[in-house]
Amino acid sequence: MFETILENASTTSEMSISLVMLSIMVALLLGVVISAVYFIITPRRDRSASFTMSLIILPTIVAVVILLIGGNLARAFSMAGIFTIVRFRSIPGDSKDISFVFLTMAVGLSIGLGYLTLGVLIAVVLGIVIVVIGKSGFGVSKQKEKRLKIIIPEDMNYQGAFDDLFVKYTSFNELQKVKTTNMGTLFELNYDVIIKKDVSEKEFIDGIRCRNGNLNIQLGIKENNMQQL
Repeated sequence: MFETILENASTTSEMSISLVMLSIMVALLLGVVISAVYFIITPRRDRSASFTMSLIILPTIVAVVILLIGGNLARAFSMAGIFTIVRFRSIPGDSKDISFVFLTMAVGLSIGLGYLTLGVLIAVVLGIVIVVIGKSGFGVSKQKEKRLKIIIPEDMNYQGAFDDLFVKYTSFNELQKVKTTNMGTLFELNYDVIIKKDVSEKEFIDGIRCRNGNLNIQLGIKENNMQQL
């Protein structure tokens, strides 16, 4: 079904300049397509210019490596090595970023082996699927988790102190961390919560404030929510 343009070129020396340039141009074009998909589904605040550039050039790099190596046995060993390029993402990213890296490498491998049609098909079909899933919000919770920080005095027993308020105002709550602050005179409680619909956050905070002696309370967006598709 898919034929390679390098079928008659068993070694690198037998490849014509036109075939190599065609492979490089197609790889670059598909890199641009993949980076455009990343741009479409990623909020502006989460976009990375360096990562976008990497998505453009990575298919070409992989394709060139495959073209240079040549030989079926060498290709078999090189494929495993090429996929270790994923380690270039030294900065932690979410699974979406890793998926884009693997997509670019799959396209680069296809182009490097001469299967231009297959490479185009992979980029276009998976690009459409990613955009549809990203824009439809599939798998994304409609209710966002929030991070609740409560400061309490050191002599207050925090276990069960706010349970009735959590039952009334939240559909989910979990204590994530407890730490001392202000030289041990205060405790800081960190909760992950999901506020129920149609309830007043102000009433929720007021209820907590009445129990913690009007000490500091913070209710904000959980950091993980900033990395949603």
